[in-house]
Amino acid sequence: MGLDYLFANPWFGESVRLLWYGIAYLPVGLPVLNQAWVHIRRGEFFTEFFLMGIATIGAFAIGEYPEGVAVMLFYAVGEIFQQNAVHRARAHIKALLDVRSETAHVKKGSALVTVHPKSVQRGEIIQVKPGERVPLDGNLLTKRAAFDTSAITGESKPRHFGTNEKVLAGMINMNSVIEVEVTASYENSSISRILELVQNAASRKAKTELFIRSFAKIYTPIVVLLAALLVAVPFFVVSPYVFQDWLYRGLVFLVISCPCALVISIPLGYFGGIGAASRNGILVKGSHCLDTLKNVTTMVFDKTGTLTRGNFSVQKVESVNGSSDELLNVVYAVEKQSTHPIARAIVDYIGEMDRADPMKPLPTVEGQREITGLGLQAIVDGKEVLLGSRKLMEENRVPLNGTSVHDAGSVIHVAINNTYEGSILISDEIRVDSIQAIEKLRILGIKQIIMLSGDKRSVARQIGRKLNIDHIYSELLPEEKTTKFEELKQKFPGTIAYAGDGINDAPVLALSDVGMAMGAMGSDVAIETADVVIQTDQPSKIATVISIAKATRNVVWQNIGLALGIKVLVLALGALGLASLWGAVFADVGVTMLAILNAIRIQRMDFS
Repeated sequence: MGLDYLFANPWFGESVRLLWYGIAYLPVGLPVLNQAWVHIRRGEFFTEFFLMGIATIGAFAIGEYPEGVAVMLFYAVGEIFQQNAVHRARAHIKALLDVRSETAHVKKGSALVTVHPKSVQRGEIIQVKPGERVPLDGNLLTKRAAFDTSAITGESKPRHFGTNEKVLAGMINMNSVIEVEVTASYENSSISRILELVQNAASRKAKTELFIRSFAKIYTPIVVLLAALLVAVPFFVVSPYVFQDWLYRGLVFLVISCPCALVISIPLGYFGGIGAASRNGILVKGSHCLDTLKNVTTMVFDKTGTLTRGNFSVQKVESVNGSSDELLNVVYAVEKQSTHPIARAIVDYIGEMDRADPMKPLPTVEGQREITGLGLQAIVDGKEVLLGSRKLMEENRVPLNGTSVHDAGSVIHVAINNTYEGSILISDEIRVDSIQAIEKLRILGIKQIIMLSGDKRSVARQIGRKLNIDHIYSELLPEEKTTKFEELKQKFPGTIAYAGDGINDAPVLALSDVGMAMGAMGSDVAIETADVVIQTDQPSKIATVISIAKATRNVVWQNIGLALGIKVLVLALGALGLASLWGAVFADVGVTMLAILNAIRIQRMDFS
């Protein structure tokens, strides 16, 4: 009789339901409540955890146990979904961590010593076997080698390198045993710099992302107040007033208003864009860069090393006296000490052509100095030698008598004791995809495409015409390039981007709204200063990253519209009593999941 009475008692049945749903609530609800408590202790009351906690505890208070559990359960599912999405977004970038070799084979006399790359010093020679990753940046000593550069540049096609060409840590040696002279320490290797930049990228937020975070901090206390008013105000204007009904509406209002979809999906959208760029061999140093890239209207290029390969070769040698041997011996002696690409091209050419007699000692060079942007000056066997541009000759009042070199290329004039002796014609090659890059940029709506160059006017104009560039500025010294870029910013309002690769490009990269550096062979200073690093050195990747930025912008605003649109609709229905906690769950967790799916879609897009 007693047990029958007990089971028939409504209070007992309700208690069993509470116990049952309470047990179901704990594993999904406690982590959220704990997070709410942690944030409250920091002084952050109005978070999504606080909203979820109030709503579900309130649901239990009015006997809506299944809905209270469901809110937390679906929220937990949404969190798992988000974590998986973030993991997928990070996967490609994190893969960079696997491309750093843990061993290096250092030559010590005739023996090889295996050590960690951290202990290898600049100038030491390392050996890399087929299938191994290059552990450190360096110059290739072997005559020729093929490398898989996909981990660094994103290119699947092997690249071939010759003697003295720079190879980077993370590349995989594909053929025979090679030797490399180390030029950078482990901490300063290209791959270590990339990893550091990647790790810092997530902390550099876009304006949209920062706005949403700030918006959520203001928005959350407002909706808590509105929910409280939704419960309290009807007491004075509605008759009969049923507290439980209006409390339920207030709880629905709280769950719907949770800003999870915005707070989670928008940063994930930007991170998806950064991941997509990385997969294409492009390093973007933060979501704010993507925000700026989408608005670019003017694109300015450096010429040498960016639109052209920067691989100079000698095309013609002309001596006023008819014989070029003596002229080349003098030039070889002076240029041998220089690291400038043009100097290296001349030295390589003279060495290959055997113009400088190896049996004859080189002239003695003293007091050599570089005249910025113009050339070199030195004393060779007691005679003053000038090597450089026409402008250098003019400044030193050297008449260019007897020269017939007017081809499109860089002409190095030679004068000895203020007497003109001859010239050497050097030319550069346009990169394979530079024309394609310009065409893609025009399709993307870039209004002005400009080239800045320190090269002479005829050379720059020839390159510019081939590439269909709008404005060409040539014969610019490094400081003049900066001044010219400032003028361009005034002349062409809007967002202006600059792409370069050299140390002299760093000031312009810093001045630009978006600076882009050629990362495979670009200077360290340019890479550090730039907002975007093109690891493949392909100008066409600039159009790719702008496309990625535009796609990211579209996805982010789709998510904002989706989240706010559905929330406003369901909020109105909830306030009118036409939406349940189940509808609120969809408006919160469901919309979050849809936004996440939309965000990770960026990584599946084809931007080639």
